[in-house]
Amino acid sequence: MRITNMLHFSEYHRFYVSRDFSLSSLDLKMLSTIYQPMIGAYAVSLYHTLFLQVPTDKVGCSPMEQQRKLFLALELESGERGRKYFIEQTSKLEAVGLLRTVRRFSAESDDYVYEYTLFAPLAPHEFFKNQHLTLLLRDKVGKYMVFALRDELVLPELEELREANSENLSVPFYELFHLNSQVVDLDLELAFFESAASQPSESRPELTSKGFQYADIIMHFPKQSENRSFVERLKYETEQMAQINFVAKKYGLYLTDICRLLDEDRVFDPDGSLNLELLQHKANETFRQDKKRGEDRSRFLSKVEQQREQPGQGKPASDEKTVEMEYYLEVPDIFQGECNQHQYNYILRNEPYTFLLEKIFSKGTVPDGLLDTLAKVDLNYRLNEEVINVLIHFIYVYKRSWAKNSIEASVTDMLGKQVGTFEQAVEYIRDYAKFKERQSGKGAMAAVGGGSGRGGRGSGRQPQKPALPIVGDNAAVPAKQLTAAEREEIRRKARQLDSRK
Repeated sequence: MRITNMLHFSEYHRFYVSRDFSLSSLDLKMLSTIYQPMIGAYAVSLYHTLFLQVPTDKVGCSPMEQQRKLFLALELESGERGRKYFIEQTSKLEAVGLLRTVRRFSAESDDYVYEYTLFAPLAPHEFFKNQHLTLLLRDKVGKYMVFALRDELVLPELEELREANSENLSVPFYELFHLNSQVVDLDLELAFFESAASQPSESRPELTSKGFQYADIIMHFPKQSENRSFVERLKYETEQMAQINFVAKKYGLYLTDICRLLDEDRVFDPDGSLNLELLQHKANETFRQDKKRGEDRSRFLSKVEQQREQPGQGKPASDEKTVEMEYYLEVPDIFQGECNQHQYNYILRNEPYTFLLEKIFSKGTVPDGLLDTLAKVDLNYRLNEEVINVLIHFIYVYKRSWAKNSIEASVTDMLGKQVGTFEQAVEYIRDYAKFKERQSGKGAMAAVGGGSGRGGRGSGRQPQKPALPIVGDNAAVPAKQLTAAEREEIRRKARQLDSRK
């Protein structure tokens, strides 16, 4: 139980207990032999005290009482000391899965009310499948005592039939019974809904494979909402329920998110039909906001863990990875003279990407925007450190943009191609280089073809008209020197033309 303000938890606050099971003899044995060594006798006594608030032959919710009743039954002193001890014991029950505590605010009394929901102890075979609980029991009673308790509570399967073939001969329900599903009994359905609404265990907020049911949504939907009448119609609108479950599964929404989105304006048209386009738009906004908050939280926790680490801690020598020569990358110009090819590839394979960035941006500090982008790639996209180093080499050597959009585009391409190791990242760069070479070769051939056939549409067609030289008005034309024979021939032709006149 996480209580930050002790004034919000006292023996004067009201409480009620809810449960939907009854303890069997096996459950009592599990409590006394398994759970009691782990959480202590006092926590188990608190569990029994809460269990008896509801009659043993009934399930549901107990009447509202003051917590003073629990304090007196457990002989706890009134005051801060008794409250802290009570919180400590309930926390043990919550940690092993026997109790859930919920604080509700009652508008009528203008104060908090505490709900204690009890859960049945795990069955023996389920308990010993739980690694955390089994390890806790081992730490409390020892390994051999755990083996003895398991043999005492779980009887082994017969050795003779352990590997024998089996056939299920059980008769399914609909092979023996046939229900008249055509008749709708509204009173019966309403009674079932009311009983489901009064169950102590809340519906799980996670989306199951079958989707949310109408009862899940209507139980958590506000009664005073303007869309309440539209949501109530969903009981008979199977197609709209399927659309809502599709949106919830598509964007990973919880039940509370669906109820909040259905309460938005214009989600339902005036005739009561679902506005699927607007619902998907708002669901996408919720999904992106949750995704951003999750990424920020992951980065913050990673930074906190890094600050907690000792400054002298580094990679042990056994964790250092070598690079095969066939996957060596060329040393960029900025590293020339500082390291050879072997040392540079060792840096790419073993050093953090921040070290490589500091070398590249040695004239100043690394931009914060670039650090945030690569931190997102490292912590949220889970790209390996060595792959990020190869990505930085790729951006620097091939003169690509350091902008966020360009880096995320390259990362998306890597993730889509399942690039997860140093060798795969090197192959990715080499494939890119080959692709660029092919593109540049095609461009050069296209330029040559265009120059030889500029007059036509195709590169191989001849121009329709020959290219004629154009002489300008002011162009100086040098005079041609004629020989004596040429001058005599010109005079002869001139005399012939004169004689024809």
